[in-house]
Amino acid sequence: MFYEIFLPLKDYFFGFNLFKYITFRALMASLTSFLVVVFVFPKFIKIISNLQFKQSEREFGPKSHLKKQGTPTMGGVLFISAAVLSSLLWVRYNSPYVFLVIFIMLGFGFIGFTDDYLKKLRNSYKGLSISQKYLLQLGFSLIFILILYYYLPFKPYFNKIYIPYTNGIVLELPDILMVIFYILVLTGTSNSVNLTDGVDGLAGGLASISFSVYGVFAYLAGNVVIANYLLIPYIDKVGELSVVVGSIVGSLGGFLWYNAHPAKIFMGDSGALSLGATLGAIAIITKQELLLIIVGMVFILETLSTSIQIIYYRLTNGKRIFKMAPLHHHFELSGWSETQVVIRFWILGILFAILALASLKIR
Repeated sequence: MFYEIFLPLKDYFFGFNLFKYITFRALMASLTSFLVVVFVFPKFIKIISNLQFKQSEREFGPKSHLKKQGTPTMGGVLFISAAVLSSLLWVRYNSPYVFLVIFIMLGFGFIGFTDDYLKKLRNSYKGLSISQKYLLQLGFSLIFILILYYYLPFKPYFNKIYIPYTNGIVLELPDILMVIFYILVLTGTSNSVNLTDGVDGLAGGLASISFSVYGVFAYLAGNVVIANYLLIPYIDKVGELSVVVGSIVGSLGGFLWYNAHPAKIFMGDSGALSLGATLGAIAIITKQELLLIIVGMVFILETLSTSIQIIYYRLTNGKRIFKMAPLHHHFELSGWSETQVVIRFWILGILFAILALASLKIR
């Protein structure tokens, strides 16, 4: 890994051994992935354009989005690759949780890539069928859970759900119910982020905010003194996940440089499905699954708006509650510009992130 290979040359800065600090390596991982994405994306966009991997807009979507037709997509392939590369350069290899998170990142990225690739072949917004997509998600989720249970030192935490904002209250469930719960966390978060990815910069910005919160929790949960003081579960070597989070946030920053309105490239399902599943995986490993309700509230609202719209439409023979779902489209059709939607949703994401971090002291 990077910091061990170059330890003789770069071991000391201003008299301090910085490479031993997770915070330093997380920052360097973030900077590395950001620079990789920023400098490689122009070439990547050209390659994707030449290969004709371009956006196909739904005919029944907002009319203003028709101009996005033909914009290169599959940007997730690059920023996920950069995040994985940067993580492997800067993490300590003694944490098995790092490789499990990378597995789920690449696994769900593969599902998204397959979906995007089929859309290109068919020149349509239709890729994998819903059943095919969920079956693949279920498969990768089960592999993740089996590894977590049988091959990692996670059994003491496996069937426990820690209740945030309480003084250490824990809900214990049978293993089979926890398997179902973990599947819902992984697939639910993955598809929620995917639904939110409909406006330039929206999903990428919200994901950056959410990952930042879990980067803090991963760091704290990996420090026995701090974890015991804050009454959160201490999980040995889980702190290295903050380096992975740093890599993801950095790569998303580079992606947003080109995804800001008007977007030069979209992340596609390759990025959105991977980001959501990775966020869910880190929430599970840090035992902060229920906090996803707060951290990912905007994602949840987007998903709920879609579900409510579908149910109400069917029950009332064609009537709608929202002008269009997901929720960001409703506000677009209500007169908000894309930039207003993105910035205001980001602000909401930051407010919910603050509420989530407040759970560290509100106990």
